[in-house]
Amino acid sequence: MPDSDPQDPIQRANDGSLDLYDVVDWDVRSPLDRFAVKTYGTLVASSRVFVVLLALLVVLGQFAAAFGFVFLERPYVGAYVVLSVVPALVLVWYVWRSDVTMREPLELLAVTFALGFLFAGFAAIVNSALQSTFAAVGLAGTVLFFFLVVGPVEETVKWLAVRLYAYRSGRFDAVVDGAVYGAVAGLGFATIENSIYIVGDVIQTTQAAGIDPGAAALQIAAVRTFAGPGHVIYSAFAGYYLGLAKFNPENRGPIVVKGLVVAAGIHATYNTIVSNLDIVYNAVPVPSALVFIAFVVVYDGFFFSLLVRKLRRYRRAYEETDAAAYYEGDTDLKSAVRRID
Repeated sequence: MPDSDPQDPIQRANDGSLDLYDVVDWDVRSPLDRFAVKTYGTLVASSRVFVVLLALLVVLGQFAAAFGFVFLERPYVGAYVVLSVVPALVLVWYVWRSDVTMREPLELLAVTFALGFLFAGFAAIVNSALQSTFAAVGLAGTVLFFFLVVGPVEETVKWLAVRLYAYRSGRFDAVVDGAVYGAVAGLGFATIENSIYIVGDVIQTTQAAGIDPGAAALQIAAVRTFAGPGHVIYSAFAGYYLGLAKFNPENRGPIVVKGLVVAAGIHATYNTIVSNLDIVYNAVPVPSALVFIAFVVVYDGFFFSLLVRKLRRYRRAYEETDAAAYYEGDTDLKSAVRRID
């Protein structure tokens, strides 16, 4: 493992008697140095703004017109979308309540939700562009598509929704905060994904004879109600490891990769099994809807229980080490914590 704080041989040998500015050391001294610092800060901030604006344009270009038409003509569709994310919202509330440290500010939660919502457009483009290529290979191609594209891409964009803003704040000052923001990013992603499925189904059934769009929308909303919580669970895992990475900078990269692999693996496995549930439908004399619901409850319930165990383990360590004393006497400590980029 490379040294987390590498030094030039001259730095190691210097006893402090030599001024090595611009030789092997550097700090802000000249007007040019100050210009470089300001320019770098502007470029970093601008890159974040650019990514957000690009995500917004993608969402508007893909969905806004259709959404506007459907919601204006059939306002009940909006209610179905809201109801479809209620279970996912409940899971987010539980993760938020499990944060034994100081509560996360509404501003950061709202921005993370919005970024999770917006960045879903990136995942939609990548998935759509590559799906036909993998589908040509048959069942094996579909499985590879889930594990190489859908899982990694969707979990990465949700991770990015946390990394781009909340992670950089001094209020993100505990490992467990990563799980909270990851869950919120998953809620944002699930909200737009549910909207896409429900609105798309309404548009399709509107053009089909003899099908009630309202009934079809209600049916797909019911399905998405069970599918949404998974996004919260998967990204909460990735978020927790992002928090772990923030406070272990010497191993930051591998820890982030581990979190994304865990989240993407759970996600891809879920997709793979769900896409092949027809095997069970044909073998068991039980309504397909019940089979689907039973699977989702068991699958998501299992991994949610693992997430709960991880959060409780953090709580126990927090209490056993008396870490709460860290906050005593400073109610606004999070804003004073050094930002770790």
